[in-house]
Amino acid sequence: MNLPPPTPKQARVIWFAITTFAVAVCMVLLAGLLWGLGRVLNLLAPVLWPLAVAAVIACVLDPVVDFLEHRKVPRTAGILFTFLAGLALLTVFFWILTPRLVDEAGQLLARVPVYTQHVQKKVSAWVAAPPKQIRWMFLRNELLSPPATNAVAPPVPPPASTNAPPLAPAEGTPETPEAWQQKIIESLTGWVTGLLPQTANWLRKGLVKLTSLLGIFVGLGLIPVYVFYFLHEKRGIQSKWTDYLPVQDSRFKDEVVFLLSAIQGYLVAFFRGQVLVATCDALLYTIGFLAIGLHYAFLLGMMAQVLTLIPFVGAMIICATSVVLAAVQFQDAFHPLLALGVFGVVQAVEGLVISPKIMGDRVGLHPLTILIAVMVGTTLLGGLLGGILAIPLTAVLRVVMFRYIWKKR
Repeated sequence: MNLPPPTPKQARVIWFAITTFAVAVCMVLLAGLLWGLGRVLNLLAPVLWPLAVAAVIACVLDPVVDFLEHRKVPRTAGILFTFLAGLALLTVFFWILTPRLVDEAGQLLARVPVYTQHVQKKVSAWVAAPPKQIRWMFLRNELLSPPATNAVAPPVPPPASTNAPPLAPAEGTPETPEAWQQKIIESLTGWVTGLLPQTANWLRKGLVKLTSLLGIFVGLGLIPVYVFYFLHEKRGIQSKWTDYLPVQDSRFKDEVVFLLSAIQGYLVAFFRGQVLVATCDALLYTIGFLAIGLHYAFLLGMMAQVLTLIPFVGAMIICATSVVLAAVQFQDAFHPLLALGVFGVVQAVEGLVISPKIMGDRVGLHPLTILIAVMVGTTLLGGLLGGILAIPLTAVLRVVMFRYIWKKR
């Protein structure tokens, strides 16, 4: 059966349909890959999080070790010296700040009921006497709404009372001591039978919690070991990692090596820079909140150290928390504005000074792209880890698109 060839217009429609279908298939495959990656991360989280934390710490400490090595210090000695110096700094840091953090956390927990009651009173007072603009809006809506009917629903008649006397409980026959003994045995048997599953369930939950806690402590203990070997074996990893790829020497292997090198470069640049940026933000937030007299400045600074590892989302959480705490502490409108001012100043300093000096253009993503990537990562990959991994994964996707799709080779 000979069919005539398609016209140029039909050919364009056919190719457009094929391209659209291919793009849809690629999107579905990408969504499935991200979903599977999120499930794998949740399953292997006890194994992966110590490795991830150790890799980030190694990325941060590697320039210090390289500096000491360039100064003719043996690499092992430089690593040990860096470990001891970092341990001393952490000891001093926690020795100074831990009592303050514990005190602020205790005060905040103790004042939460008072703050909640104060907010409830404010809301009740606002509802009882709303501002003039709100009252005028409601009055206007009532004037514009159609009049309601004045029909009154007929009263519901009360239920008819019955004069029948209540039923007297049936008199039972007196129970013998043997019957009482049998009844007690049956009650004890039923109680023990119901108690055994609850005890087994409680023991199972306790064992799961204990195992999880032991896993956390084991992971914390393995982090320094992982960091030491990452730093010590850096040269060997850099020179020989391509030999372990299950691909023969070919042009395809060169492309795989290029992609993996780009991934490694983006991961190192992002995590090393983001940790330093988060540290600077935490210091600036603490100084700013202390300057306006906020009670929980150190606690908010410690929160900023962790949360600002996720761009935008962590900063918004710190902003909202500081504004709420300032409002309930000072009970005015001026100090929440001061908290907003601190947030704006820190974000301006970060965007104009800190990030350009530390991060530069090594990640190379638009702020809107970063925000979308963080939201998608926290949804598909799950939680804090997904939000942190979203940006380097997006940067890697950008490398692939620019190399194979958007630009000529």
